[in-house]
Amino acid sequence: MTLPMTPIVRSVTVPGARLHYEIRGSGPLVLVIGSPMASAEFAPLADALAGDHTVVTYDPRGYANSPVDDPAAPSGVEERADDVAAILDDLSAESADVFGSSGGAVTGLALVTQHPGRVRTLVAHEPPLLELLPDAAEQLANTEAILDTFHRDGFGAAWLHFMRNAGFDVAPDEVPPVPADPSEDEARQAARFFEIDLFPTTRYLPDIDALKNGPSRVVVGIGVDSGQLLTYRTSVALCESLGTTPVEFPGDHGGFMGAPSEFADTLRTVL
Repeated sequence: MTLPMTPIVRSVTVPGARLHYEIRGSGPLVLVIGSPMASAEFAPLADALAGDHTVVTYDPRGYANSPVDDPAAPSGVEERADDVAAILDDLSAESADVFGSSGGAVTGLALVTQHPGRVRTLVAHEPPLLELLPDAAEQLANTEAILDTFHRDGFGAAWLHFMRNAGFDVAPDEVPPVPADPSEDEARQAARFFEIDLFPTTRYLPDIDALKNGPSRVVVGIGVDSGQLLTYRTSVALCESLGTTPVEFPGDHGGFMGAPSEFADTLRTVL
């Protein structure tokens, strides 16, 4: 069992936001990133990696401890990639390995193409790249319907709609795993996810030629238990575009939370 670490906490100002990030351990630098997941969700994985890596996690702009100047301002994947590059600059790091999960995997793909040479190996774990699917139009329409649910019925109903569409086993009468009476921060972050970040993330179309021919090594990760998930399909589609085969990781889309030590061992092997 890996004991929790007390991280070094730092922040960096970027256009339109101030980013909170955390540093653990020592050794080769690896950034562990998500979207919308923040440092707290990745802490167990970071602790498990920190015995032989310097692990940096961060709160994406608009989430947790990374406030934005204008919560209503549009934001895209490219801006998130620039944010991660700014953290590398603040660390005086020329390059790093990057593990990105879900929306963070999409951020990592943009980072590789926008900032060539800054990423040694990118492990893109289940990026939700709907544009790569043969039924992309249908899936993008489903995303529009999720936003409609959010506006009509609120965060809880939208989250259940999102989970069902993603392929998770959600019972018709299941209670949403969110507060019935969300705080102001919870409501703000929910609105950011559904109204600001969901569409740019799922509609991002990676530059396949740049990924295949650039200086970075790109590995696509898929959860061993993710076969029923929409992100399994998108990950396979990305592998087919790149001409590679996926690497299996423990668990499903959130396997790094359910089995962080085992997940860290697989990530070490990949890196």
